[in-house]
Amino acid sequence: MNQISFDVMNARVTFKNVPLHTLSKFAFKDVTAACEEFKKIPAVDECIIVQTSGRVEIFIVSNVDASDSPDARRPEGKTLVLSQVKDTWISLSSLEQVDIDHFDQTLEVYKGDDVYIHLLRLASGIDSFVMGTQEISDQLVRSLAGAKESGTSGKITNKLFESVIRLATRMRDTIGIADNVVSLGDVAVKLVDEKAGLDSKKKVLLIGTGEPAAMVAKTLTQKDIGFDVASRTMGRATSFTTLLGGSPVDFEETLAGFDKYDIIFVATTSDYFLITYDRIRLVMEEKKKGTLVLDLSDPRTVDEGITALPGIKLLFRDQIYEIYEESIKAREGIVPAVEKIIQKELPILSATMNRLDS
Repeated sequence: MNQISFDVMNARVTFKNVPLHTLSKFAFKDVTAACEEFKKIPAVDECIIVQTSGRVEIFIVSNVDASDSPDARRPEGKTLVLSQVKDTWISLSSLEQVDIDHFDQTLEVYKGDDVYIHLLRLASGIDSFVMGTQEISDQLVRSLAGAKESGTSGKITNKLFESVIRLATRMRDTIGIADNVVSLGDVAVKLVDEKAGLDSKKKVLLIGTGEPAAMVAKTLTQKDIGFDVASRTMGRATSFTTLLGGSPVDFEETLAGFDKYDIIFVATTSDYFLITYDRIRLVMEEKKKGTLVLDLSDPRTVDEGITALPGIKLLFRDQIYEIYEESIKAREGIVPAVEKIIQKELPILSATMNRLDS
C-alpha cells in the first residue's frame, strides 16, 4: 500500500515587497476561478486564495504518492509544482513583461511550518497593513468560506485555516491587540472632518499611491465617501483604485481643476513641492468656497505659500502624527507577547497537521 503525503505551500506578493500601485497587477479578477485553475496543476488537490488591498496569497496542498509518483517529495518535483504555479499565476493576472521578468525576485514562497507561523502572524494582526486590525482575520474567514463553497479547499486547508482562525481569535481576545486600532487614515480623516466637515457631498481628492495614501483611501472607502486619486502617472492611479477604491484622474488635470475640490489629501514621496502658489494661483483666485489641504507627505510637498490664496487652509502631517504614533507604540508593545504565544502554539499546530499527514 502506497503512502500518501502532502506539502502545504504559500506563494505570496504583498505590500512589503511591491508598491501598492503595482500590487493590483498580481491580483485575480475572479478568485474562485483562479483557485480552480491552480487545482488543475497535477498533484495540487486544494487551494485557497487570500486577496486584500495589501496582499495576494495562494495556499495550496500538493498530495503526493511517496512510492509511485515521479514528483513525490524530491526537489525536482517541488520545483515543478512551483513552476506551474508561477505560470498559472501569470496567465490569470495582468502582469506586464517587466513584472514577469522579475517574478522570481518578487514572489515569496514558503512551506510547512513557515506557512503555519505566517498564517498565525497574519491572523493575529501583527503582520497586517495596519498593525492590530481585524480586517485580515475577517478576510481569512471569508476566503475559507468561499473556498469551501466552491469546493477548492479540502481536508488539509480547512483544518489549517480553522485552527489558525480559532487560535488568533483567542490571542486577540486575551492580549487586546485589536482594541482601539487607529490608522494614519483614521486620524487624518477625523482631523479633516473636525476642521471642515467631511461627508458624501464634499468633493475629495487624494494625491499619492503609497502606504499613507492607502490608509486614507481605506478610511474614506469605509465611510462611503467618494474621492478621486491622482498620481505621477495615470497608470499608477488606476492600479491603486482597483484595490483601494476611488476614481483615477490625471494629475495635471487636477491642478487645472483644483478649484472644484473641497478637501485635498496629499500623501506622496516626492522630494519637491508638487503644489505651489504659482501652479494653482489662476484657478484658485476666483473660487468662492474654501478648500482644506492636508499634507501627509514626508518631506512636505505642498508649499506653505498657497495659504496666501483666498479660502485655502493648509494642515500638515505633524498635526496628526503624534496621535498616530501613540497608537503604533502601544500596539508595538504588545507584539512580543503575541510572538511568544505564536511560538508556543506553533508546535501544537504543526503536530495537528502532521497527524493529518499520517
